[in-house]
Amino acid sequence: MTRLTLYFREYCSLCHAMRAALAPYVERGAVELTVIEVDDDPALVDKYDELVPVLCGPDGREVCHWHFDQAKLAACLAEFG
Repeated sequence: MTRLTLYFREYCSLCHAMRAALAPYVERGAVELTVIEVDDDPALVDKYDELVPVLCGPDGREVCHWHFDQAKLAACLAEFG
């Protein structure tokens, strides 16, 4: 199982869309997803402010931002899965 982190804002429709796109991967056990609310940490606001949602792999590297990218996620899962 590959651990992913989604940097998220509750009011962000793109964030909700990316979390929904990741749900099938979570349900079938391909990924473990941690969702972090950016607005809870000023340092994360500084880092990710206008980029959310940002999906990061287990090594902290960005997989994709703004829109879910299935090909980039597949590459990440191949590398770490």
